[in-house]
Amino acid sequence: MKILLEKIQYDKYCWTICCDLKVIALLMGLQLGYTKFCCFLCEWDCMDKKNHYIKKEWPKRESLMLGQKNVVHPSLVNSYMIILPSLHIKLGLFKNFVKALDKNGTGFYYLKEKFPCVSDSKIKEGIFVGAQIRPLTGDGKFEELLSQIEKSACNSI
Repeated sequence: MKILLEKIQYDKYCWTICCDLKVIALLMGLQLGYTKFCCFLCEWDCMDKKNHYIKKEWPKRESLMLGQKNVVHPSLVNSYMIILPSLHIKLGLFKNFVKALDKNGTGFYYLKEKFPCVSDSKIKEGIFVGAQIRPLTGDGKFEELLSQIEKSACNSI
């Protein structure tokens, strides 16, 4: 990654970088794989399962010190030069939403009817593309079929 940044003269142009979380980890010098502190912005502890949906704010990551909190290489770019891809995030949120839907509920069956070309296993795992999610966001019939909790979760996406 360092050689690539040198070849495109990143230091000269200082472009803003839009990439997924794995590439961000590479650029920020974080250890790859299943690590305790995998976020470059905060000290979210991915192994603290009991607090994942309870604790809303995690401490901000103050610095990227080599050898501490899964930092194994010096950072190649400044963190303020990185933006997260919104479609990538939305697809991930929607995937988790569909996986949490009641599999015997009317909302889940509506997805099967709406996307007959998508296999049942892909629907169960929430594997969709942006073009499939877009029509669902304004679909009043889909929202009517959801339970109150599912509806509030869908609206938050």
